[in-house]
Amino acid sequence: MNLITMEHLTKSYTERLLFDDTSFSINEGEKIGLIGINGTGKSTLLKLAAGLEEPDGGTVIRGRNLTVRYLPQNPDFDPEDTVLAGVLKMQEGFSLPWDIESQAKTMLTKLGIMDFEAKLGTLSGGQRKRAALAGVLLSTADLFILDEPTNHLDSEMAEWLEDYLKKYNGALLMITHDRYFLDSVTNRIVELDKGKLYSYQTNYEGFLELKAERLSMEQASERKRQSILRVELEWMKRGARARSTKQKGRIQRFEEMSARKAPELDKEVELSSISSRLGRTTVEAEGLSKAYGDKILFKDFTYIFLKNDRIGIIGPNGSGKSTLMKCIAGWILPDAGSVTVGQTVKMGYFSQENEAMDESLKVIDYIKEAGEYVKTPDGSISASQMLERFLFPPSVQYTVIGKLSGGEKRRLYLLRILMEAPNVLLLDEPTNDLDIRTLTILEDYLDGFEGIVITVSHDRYFLDRVTRRIFAFEGNGCVRQYEGGYTDYLAAREERELLNAPEISKEKEKKSSGDTRVREKKLKFTYAEQRDWETIEADIAKLEEELEELDRQIGEAASSYSRLSGLMAQKAETERLLEEKMERWMYLEDLAQRIEEQKKS
Repeated sequence: MNLITMEHLTKSYTERLLFDDTSFSINEGEKIGLIGINGTGKSTLLKLAAGLEEPDGGTVIRGRNLTVRYLPQNPDFDPEDTVLAGVLKMQEGFSLPWDIESQAKTMLTKLGIMDFEAKLGTLSGGQRKRAALAGVLLSTADLFILDEPTNHLDSEMAEWLEDYLKKYNGALLMITHDRYFLDSVTNRIVELDKGKLYSYQTNYEGFLELKAERLSMEQASERKRQSILRVELEWMKRGARARSTKQKGRIQRFEEMSARKAPELDKEVELSSISSRLGRTTVEAEGLSKAYGDKILFKDFTYIFLKNDRIGIIGPNGSGKSTLMKCIAGWILPDAGSVTVGQTVKMGYFSQENEAMDESLKVIDYIKEAGEYVKTPDGSISASQMLERFLFPPSVQYTVIGKLSGGEKRRLYLLRILMEAPNVLLLDEPTNDLDIRTLTILEDYLDGFEGIVITVSHDRYFLDRVTRRIFAFEGNGCVRQYEGGYTDYLAAREERELLNAPEISKEKEKKSSGDTRVREKKLKFTYAEQRDWETIEADIAKLEEELEELDRQIGEAASSYSRLSGLMAQKAETERLLEEKMERWMYLEDLAQRIEEQKKS
């Protein structure tokens, strides 16, 4: 059954055309993920579907007696209401079960809110969002419309919500940039691209394949059109005389074909690696402890951050992850312990709150505060050029920041941080409000970033893609270290919990007195090891070529001491990198052989 039908939609916001004569429908039982670049109108489409806005043109038809519940990006509550009262107010107008208050408390607890009598005005933005999500999920609606429901959820909450929505019998329309969540929950992906909506009857993984096919077909059609146009143009140049109907028709077809728009290729957020040189001493945390009242966040945390470290920090909301980051950055003093920061360290802190973003400034003036020009591997690039690389065309650069969407502000804030050329990047929930394409380019950028990356994130895909070591907050001040990405962490935690389970311990005791054979653990590459294994030989070859070139330059520079000194230092650093790569290759080669042998046996 059709729930909502939108036909010939047009909608503009200031100078932007969000929808260009496009159509869209939602059917019973569909679970739709809406994706697209920030600022293209995704949230506006949700509001049109929820009946909170009207289109400039076209029609929106809703089914009779359709019940819809809508979760906005930034929920609006009465600040004087308690959490429980605010959630129960959201149920007004709906038929309610007798135990609605008990259900509300259970739902709030699932989403990490335990103090039901706290005033909503005293909660953080993330807590208010979770309270609003509880209010929406409590309702028995035909259609849930959710704008970024996974923002501010820790990994366990996201997994719970994932399971809840998969079992939900109604229809779902949501915006989320959590790719694992999209892949698991949705059965249809709708992409908003340049004012048009493209529908794919599949989950996120299937969408990637089908979109690649669509773009390939569009490009093939365009190549064919250009070939026909070249032939027709030659015919026109030879002096076609419009004496017959046949010739007139051919001229008309040529004019129509030449007027047809070519498919627009997606612009990409190009992030050339920008960083300062990092010396021998980086960042060393020793014995860090922090508590608020009786709540111990972390105690005796010690770690020396290594060059090119990729660290993920995970744990429940409120466990102290951001506090640890701020202690490392020097924003907060620990109760005990110290942080030593090397002289060459230049930190860039991408916070959750878009720190120090004056929304009355124009976009370009905000970026120019960080620098008129920035040096990249491509040479010096102006602030305006960097903005264009970040999908801020000249027409937007003189717009006031306050008029940008939430995602565009986050993208602008990220650019500002990177313009300052840090060599230690601290990213606090970087995936919140960034669209999937921006996230993909950010991940590629971090691959080549010459420095340390420390990130707090609940985005499981991002953690798997970027990190090579996890620090997990496990309660009572314990911060435990795990190797690999998020999936590796889950496997290691599950294995440890199984080994510590009482029934397993008893079984181990029985076996220790009898059968002494030990079951061999199944070997496999971690995500990071697999990625290194695929590229390491090319990396080694490149470093060897660099050494040959440096030897050649050293031979030519024998008479110039200053140049020779610089080349010798460069050679020593390249040899060190090559030695590290060779050691890594030997380890991976040995592991690959053992994996292969285990498969055969």
